[in-house]
Amino acid sequence: MIVLGVLLIAGGSLAVAVALWSSSGSATFLGVDLGATTIFLLGLAAGLALLWGYWLVKVGARRSWRLRRENRQLREQNARASRRDGNGEDPAPL
Repeated sequence: MIVLGVLLIAGGSLAVAVALWSSSGSATFLGVDLGATTIFLLGLAAGLALLWGYWLVKVGARRSWRLRRENRQLREQNARASRRDGNGEDPAPL
């Protein structure tokens, strides 16, 4: 998720940068003449890609953090159970 989010952010940022620096007073995008509606829709798509990418990065990071926390808790529980057992092995399931 995080990688896809970063790719979407990069793609959206690249589209915005190309649109800003490739036009020289006329409405062109990558060498193609565009109308006002098309320019608006390209800007909207780039903005949505940026927002969607940010959202994916945020959700992916939150998920990774939650999984790391759960794994740490399980390791701690396993260590406590091993100490209670006394012989270093996992106790028999109930």
